[in-house]
Amino acid sequence: MGKVIIVGGGAAGMMASIWAARGGHKALLLEKNEKLGKKIYITGKGRCNLTNACETEELFKQALRGSKFLYSAFYSFTNKQVIAFFESHGLATKTERGERVFPRSDHSSDVIRTLQQILRKEKVEVRLHTQVKEILTEQSEKRRISGVRLTDKTTLEADAVIIATGGCSYASTGSDGDGYRFAEELGHTVTELRPSLVPLEAAEPWIKDLQGLSLRNVKVRIRKEKKVLYEDFGEMLFTHYGVSGPLILSASGIVNDYMDRMPLAMEIDLKPALTREQLDKRILRDFEENRNRQFKNAVGKLFPAKLIPVILMLSGICPDKKVNEITREERMQFAKLIKAFPVTLTSFRDFNEAIITRGGVSLREVNPSTMESKLVQGLYFAGETLDLDALTGGFNLQIAWSTGYLAGSSIP
Repeated sequence: MGKVIIVGGGAAGMMASIWAARGGHKALLLEKNEKLGKKIYITGKGRCNLTNACETEELFKQALRGSKFLYSAFYSFTNKQVIAFFESHGLATKTERGERVFPRSDHSSDVIRTLQQILRKEKVEVRLHTQVKEILTEQSEKRRISGVRLTDKTTLEADAVIIATGGCSYASTGSDGDGYRFAEELGHTVTELRPSLVPLEAAEPWIKDLQGLSLRNVKVRIRKEKKVLYEDFGEMLFTHYGVSGPLILSASGIVNDYMDRMPLAMEIDLKPALTREQLDKRILRDFEENRNRQFKNAVGKLFPAKLIPVILMLSGICPDKKVNEITREERMQFAKLIKAFPVTLTSFRDFNEAIITRGGVSLREVNPSTMESKLVQGLYFAGETLDLDALTGGFNLQIAWSTGYLAGSSIP
């Protein structure tokens, strides 16, 4: 039996602790916060989208980076096994739109409670309010782990250390990048860190007038000049600074490489179910019904009320103009606006609003079959500390569960 110290009590750290203990090791979980799993509490808007029930092969398609690296992790502890793991310990789950899996209770706290019960059952020692300052090593034939030093200068010996400290997103949960510092101090390369799955800011002054407006069943296209970077269908939200919502968060992960090459042009197809010809017929029908009314009073059936003043302004048609006086050219331009409502994206919001961190410990320096460092014997990584990220829908938590499982269960 060896002694394993797990640094970080989030999703990956708790899972790693459980499987290290199940492997016969004495597991010590160190968490600097006052409770475990603070970030889990806020995931899925407090409901915890704990994984996705898609076919396992689909998991790799949802990974933005490191899909090949994740092969062993995803197949060692699949999404189906994650669901079975939680249900076998009394957490009932349900699957919703997009194959997103949630606790049936809709309370993320139940996910934490389940993990805590398993930690107790497996006799994992948990120390809260305990912050690691340094990972200690010794030099033999190869540099190897010897323990950790805490901020109070206490030294704890260990045969292996798993770093599962999370990224830089949601710093209020304790994710302040400690793991990256530990990795660099131990000789590892940390790739550039950026906020991802994050809202985007926009240039248009009228954006703030749309604050709180949610658009469902729209199509979003983001371009850099003529190159289309992202295109998808779903739901989005206007904020006082720009745009957010599922479509936008996913888009931010895809277009992250262009963070330093803003602005980007975004077009929203407000009526994606209609072709341009079908839309023109719909507009003609509405105009015919309102032919003697003013333009501003004839578009109420086409858009949410909050959007109408902005649409009127951007249409170039005088709001007081009678519908029967609108020219064919004006009508065509109006249809074009509906199919390509323009927003200029200027920047990404910061880590405080990001769901995940893009970047982390270089995957070239970690064994994908065990999560062990190739540079330091007995050092393992799990979760967001690694240069891994995926789209929304439970895929990032699946990465945490799978890499945590593999790190914890691979310790000899």
